[in-house]
Amino acid sequence: MAALDLLGRRGCLRVLWELRGDTHLTFRALSAASALPPATLNTRLKELRAAGIVEAEGAYRLTASGRDLLTALEPLLLWSEQWAQDRHAI
Repeated sequence: MAALDLLGRRGCLRVLWELRGDTHLTFRALSAASALPPATLNTRLKELRAAGIVEAEGAYRLTASGRDLLTALEPLLLWSEQWAQDRHAI
């Protein structure tokens, strides 16, 4: 439940999306890419760092655990893409 609570917070999934792959982004670049207000982004980054999903060493990036999380979310992404196609077909 704690993980779902964290992932459901405004902008959390967007931050993970922007950091997918081997991406390293500064706060400013991540703010521009995510279109989140700086205060919200700062809060999400603190929460994600505390959860061990994001780390910052000059720039923000996913930890191994964060990359594993995105891998675990891939079936949901595939489902949502199919769901969106089905909805547009109606």
